Amino acid sequence: MNHRLHLRLEQLERATEQLLKATAALGETRSHQAPGPNQWSAAQVVQHLLVAEQGIGQYIEKKVQQEDGLAKSGMGARLRSGLLRVLLRVPFLKFKAPARLTALMPEGASAPPIAELTEQWTASRRHLERLLNEFPAKLLDKAIFKHPRSGMLNIYQTLDFMVDHVLHHQRQVQRISKQLA
Repeated sequence: MNHRLHLRLEQLERATEQLLKATAALGETRSHQAPGPNQWSAAQVVQHLLVAEQGIGQYIEKKVQQEDGLAKSGMGARLRSGLLRVLLRVPFLKFKAPARLTALMPEGASAPPIAELTEQWTASRRHLERLLNEFPAKLLDKAIFKHPRSGMLNIYQTLDFMVDHVLHHQRQVQRISKQLA
């Protein structure tokens, strides 16, 4: 894995660790308690991030196998990626999760226990780490992942999004914790 990918993976690891620690601090019962109607519990937030990361890993894996047909990531992708990063950092902005992700998390269904989610996430992260270790250098500047709103991103932009996505939901878990206190 090249150094730039390694640094981004480390950032992702730290952000995920903090989010899981904050969720676990709520305890099993409160982590599954929604702070209000039509709101996610902290466990559902963790489940959402896990499902998103698994989907990103599968998408990247598929695209790496189709390496000949990948377009180069250009200035448009850089601008869209930068805008996405800024918007994810604005504390009061909320985004509707893509339908294909929410379909995997049925309305009203409870998330699995935090320990199980953590175990699944660890396995997913090891899969992502293997993908990054084997990521071909010739694809580093290629559009490898299609974000639902900002379009095609290269691997660096994808990892930046993943970090910002976890940090965005980390703030959500903090809000949930305050509301349940």
